[in-house]
Amino acid sequence: MSRSDYFKNMPHDKQNPNPFLAIYLDQSIPFNEEAKASYLKDCSSKSRQFVLPILRPLSRLMIILFQIYKIIVPKAFTSSKLLHRFLYWGMKTFVSPDANFMILRHFYLGSEILQFIRDNIPGVQIEMNPLKPMNLEPVKDDLFLVHDLNLYNFIINLNIQIRENNIEVTKQERLRFDAITSSPIPIERMPDRWTNKLDLMTAIECFTPVYQFFLTDNDFWRATNSLQLDETIGILASKLIGSNDRLALINNKHPMVPLSTLRAGFRLVLHGLATEQLHALLVELKNKQAA
Repeated sequence: MSRSDYFKNMPHDKQNPNPFLAIYLDQSIPFNEEAKASYLKDCSSKSRQFVLPILRPLSRLMIILFQIYKIIVPKAFTSSKLLHRFLYWGMKTFVSPDANFMILRHFYLGSEILQFIRDNIPGVQIEMNPLKPMNLEPVKDDLFLVHDLNLYNFIINLNIQIRENNIEVTKQERLRFDAITSSPIPIERMPDRWTNKLDLMTAIECFTPVYQFFLTDNDFWRATNSLQLDETIGILASKLIGSNDRLALINNKHPMVPLSTLRAGFRLVLHGLATEQLHALLVELKNKQAA
């Protein structure tokens, strides 16, 4: 049974309509159907309803305490390798299959979007480092950290070339969609033991202070500030497409206004949804152009 069948087979009770069914059926926001079903099913879980309200304030308290700790001993116990081993163990042991599916999709789609932008700006040559994990094993190889570095390096290298060669990013009459996968992303079946219950939002809130603890203060700030680049990527894509109708869906706004790390977990979810929506739009445009 596909993930979308969960909602397709859900009965509609007019006296008690399911809010997640309404959002799933709504077509106003571009979104891959399988990913949308996974995300909304995850949102409707008991973990999201009952565990998140308890863990979120505790997580944010830990962020504050770790910030103070980092001021006193800024580089104690910092290790990206240990961090990613811990994240791998936590995802494999406690995170729900739907949440893990959405996390791995994010790396895959993010890499494709950056390649799409590079491919459609004439005169730009940027060496890419695509991340396309199909299971949890690549998490152990600094997957989250490399994802952030890829984004910053792409923006820096792209703009160096744009400035040096006086390139203008404009609408392309025929877009190159070689980088965009329109078929299902080949992600393997995720662990589904009795312990794999944490929803996406709760898992992110739990892992954020862990991320902070094992990284230097500079690395953690860099990681959280990367979320503000959503608007930058959205603007680049909209210039190439020739339409900015969907930019209203981006909630991580102005990259020149760094925000507090306290809401990093919530903003990370918004970052993931923005990536899904942009990729779904590109798939939609790819199919229309092919037709």
